[in-house]
Amino acid sequence: MSSKNISYLGILTALALIISYFERIVPTFVPVPGIKLGLANIIVIITLYLINSKQAFFLSIARTLLVAILFGGLSSFIYSLSGGLLSFSFMILFKRFKGFSIIGVSVIGGVTHNIAQIIVATYVVSNLKLLYYLPILIFSGIISGTLIGIISFYTLKNLCPLNTTYTQKSSKL
Repeated sequence: MSSKNISYLGILTALALIISYFERIVPTFVPVPGIKLGLANIIVIITLYLINSKQAFFLSIARTLLVAILFGGLSSFIYSLSGGLLSFSFMILFKRFKGFSIIGVSVIGGVTHNIAQIIVATYVVSNLKLLYYLPILIFSGIISGTLIGIISFYTLKNLCPLNTTYTQKSSKL
């Protein structure tokens, strides 16, 4: 990894931390507990498309760890890590399919993140009734994934207007 990429990764990680902190202090307007947009995932998706999957994975893990240390705790780390690992794996997989745009990849990430977290929560509290919450979480993953995907798409489009590699792959929503 070049020093230029290390610098970019450091800046992107710092930006993801700032967004994570902002999302923690701003109240959500959704009356359902535990639902948030996951705005820091914009940075992960941008890194995934702009740089590469290895560095996006590193950024995702580093952000999860730093957010848990700075703002959360062990339980938030476990939930975030499980959601992050599963969603990142699926985003990498679906990014390779030509039929999936950046928004589709983001939606897959949002939905699988919520699925992983509810599975972990069901295991931690030993209560299968938590699975009844899954349809609500899947719906929120679709909504937030769509929003994150749209923001990521337009951010990349404005960051890389002359990058034909990116624009040819992702010129459509």
